Parts: sequence; structure tokens; C-alpha cells
Amino acid sequence: MNKPLYINDFSCYSILGGDKVQVLDALKCAKRGEFTTYDVAGVQRPAATIDSKTLAPVNEKKFDNRVNRLSQAALKGIEKTICKAVEKFGASRVGLFIGSCDNGSEASVAALRCFKETGKFPDGYVLDYQCAEFPALFIAERFGIKGMISVHSTACASSASAFVSARNNLYAGNCDVAIVGGVDIASLSVILGFASLEAMSDKPTNPFSANRSGLTLGDAAAFFVVTHEPCAELCTKECESLKVVGFGESADADHITAPRADGEGAYQAMKAALDDAGLDASQIGYVNLHGTGTELNDAMESRAVNRLFGEANHADVPVSSTKALTGHTLGAAGALELAFCCLSLLSCDSKNNNTLPAHLFDGVIDPNLPPVHLVQRGECAKNLKYCMSNSFAFGGCNVSLIVENGFV
Repeated sequence: MNKPLYINDFSCYSILGGDKVQVLDALKCAKRGEFTTYDVAGVQRPAATIDSKTLAPVNEKKFDNRVNRLSQAALKGIEKTICKAVEKFGASRVGLFIGSCDNGSEASVAALRCFKETGKFPDGYVLDYQCAEFPALFIAERFGIKGMISVHSTACASSASAFVSARNNLYAGNCDVAIVGGVDIASLSVILGFASLEAMSDKPTNPFSANRSGLTLGDAAAFFVVTHEPCAELCTKECESLKVVGFGESADADHITAPRADGEGAYQAMKAALDDAGLDASQIGYVNLHGTGTELNDAMESRAVNRLFGEANHADVPVSSTKALTGHTLGAAGALELAFCCLSLLSCDSKNNNTLPAHLFDGVIDPNLPPVHLVQRGECAKNLKYCMSNSFAFGGCNVSLIVENGFV
């Protein structure tokens, strides 16, 4: 389609931190942060939750909840670029495209507990905390943005879906610049929900291992400032070579929560992204897998990846799941993992070697899975130009994105 999104700036915040150098080092060395343990019906469940003490309160009291504190931490890295965008294009021409799943259930659960015990809700509690648009409204007020707002809650593909929406609206002329990304938290209600689905492990997730036993949840936020044409006034020197060139979606709708077992939906999303970018599978230098560590996800994704890249006689493409390091960050995962791809593309050294995110697991290969090339600690790629990031969600909502380093 040749309708790229130009990345002017980006930032991310997770259990790995918010400093890009620090995050890249953690990805390279597979250094996992310290996970928190929750008692769920007598079973200890780990989660990659960020220490609340490190998240500053939001000044606007009506927006002060954990989700928005996390967004605030991530947005700090790009606030100058956002302010420039508002000044250059006008507040009504800046669009917001946000992916999120759990906007405020921790506040609602606490309020309901209070109501049960006292017969009334706590002072200051409003149901707005639970509204899908709440994280986007906070960002809009924070930066004085008056343009269109689009919020996606397509489960684990939410912020990847937001990128597709951002491109469509930028090229349709509905906005001139877009803030696109996602934020989500591993709240107790979400942990309980995944535990009830029997999809959550009692130890840190172990993706693509024969011993995998489920996912681990995590907190994260990641945001990008994008335009549909180069913008020298906004673009940071770091990002001047980056653009999202491939957008692929599919909807297999095979099951309300389980992915389609043969990987057809995942395959179609990846193939659509390649076709959209005008690329062959052999040109992709790294794939960030959805890689949740559940029995069904890893089985279908390995089939889809092996099929796609095997067809191109390029079955050895390096792949990894970074969810063993960050936890599964749900609505933020698509944007966070695209940010990891950007960090890899920008990590080129004097010998043209690029750092790849390592795949952390116990090393026990599942012989029942089609083989894929899992990235080892310290592994690099030569002249990395294209990375693919996969996000596969409940209901068969599948999104694959391809980001390019235009300098290679």
C-alpha cells in the first residue's frame, strides 16, 4: 500500500525501566526485573508489576489512578515532542489513538468493597475510572489536545490495532499528527480473571518451552509520535530513520479466548503485513513473537512463523518473546514490543551489528513445535533493516506490524 507512518519520537516504561539504554541492555542480556507475587485462591501467582513508589501522582486529581500514573511516566520521555506537535499543527489537528484493557478496575473493586462494608462509595469515586476512554482523556487534558480520540480495547492486540487506526486517519486527513500507543496494568481483577481461565502460570512465564505452563501479566505503557510524511521540525535525530511500513490484520474468530490451533489467523496477519509493505519474508531480520507461554498460543504461533518463513526458504529468521522479561502487558503489548523492535534497529554498532532481544526460557525445546530460531543472549543481526512485531488477541483479533530502519 506504501502508506508508512513516520516515527518522530517514542518512549516506553515497564518493569525493565524507562531509560532506553537500560531497556536495550536488559533485552540483550535477558535480564528480568523483580516480579511481585500475588496470592490467588491460595496459589502464588507472579506478575511484572512496577513498584507504585516509583510512579508519581498525577496533578489533575480526577485523573490520578495507577493507569494514568504509568502513562505519565512513559509520556515524560516524549512530552517535548508532543508539545511541539500541538504548537505546529494546532490542538485540534493532533489525534490520540490508544490501546488499553483495564482502565480502572482496581479503583472500582476497592469502591465496591467500601460499599459492601459501609453502604456507600468512597468520597471522590466516579465510574469514569472504568470508562474505556479514561486513559486517552487524561493524555488529551495533559497536553491540551482537542483532536480526534480513538480508543481500542481489542484485548492483547489493543495498541497494535491503534497503529492501524492511526494510519487510516492520518491518510484520510482527519489529523496531521498522532500520539499512538497503549497502557495497561496487571491489576488484581485481571490476575483473577486469567487465573480463572487457567491461563496463568504459578511461576514466571516460560514461552516456547516444553515445560511452559501459562502467562505472566505485567504493567507497561509505550507511546509514539507519528506522521504520514517526514516532519523535520518534530523528528528527533534518534528516530529520523524509523517508520512503520507494514500493517497486517486478520480476524479468525475461532474461539472467544483460544487462538485458532493451526495458526491460520496469525499467518494471515503476518502475510498481510508483508504484502502491505511490499516485502518478501526473507527481508525480515527479526520477529518479536506474541509468545505468551500458554500451550495453545506458542503452538499455533510456531506453526504460523515456520510456515511463513519456511515458504521463503528463510526459516532461520531470529525470533523471541520478550514477555518472559516484561510479563504480558495486554493492551500495551503491541506498542511496547514495537518499541523494542525500534531499539534493536537503532542499536547498530561500528561493525553494523544490531542487538536482538534475547529469548528467556528454560532451554527445554518442545519437540512437538515446528522449529523456530530463538534468539540467544548477546546474539546480533547484521545490517538489521526490518523487524516484525506480532500481537494476537482473544476472539482471533490478530495484528502484525513491520518497522523499518531507512538508513540500512
